[in-house]
Amino acid sequence: MMEKRIRVLVAKPGLDGHDRGAKVVARALRDAGFEVIYTGLRQTPEQIAEAALQEDVNVIALSLLSGAHNHLFPRIVQLCRQKDMSDVLIVGGGVIPDADIPGLKATGIAEVFTPGTTTGTIIEFIKANVK
Repeated sequence: MMEKRIRVLVAKPGLDGHDRGAKVVARALRDAGFEVIYTGLRQTPEQIAEAALQEDVNVIALSLLSGAHNHLFPRIVQLCRQKDMSDVLIVGGGVIPDADIPGLKATGIAEVFTPGTTTGTIIEFIKANVK
């Protein structure tokens, strides 16, 4: 019997127009055998949560460089919980100050990957933490 592949939604919330890092991560996840859906740039939290629901994903991987992570990441977690997606692993990445990471985790972000994190580390975290 075939094992079900992990489905990951890679999303760029807010007005951040830089997506090179998100595309690198998306490609690495795909190469590791995950099914990857990339939402493209400038998505609202509502669009991301709805796409995650429609695509029946296991993971939402958020990428943000604009500094709005303390507002956008928790809003996405909240919307996912409202849509009964508490089993979806939500991770974030980008230029996020170390001081902001504990607060993001307290809102439901499972892990935050900052610049310099290897794609292997991200892949292993997802494999170990998907329900």
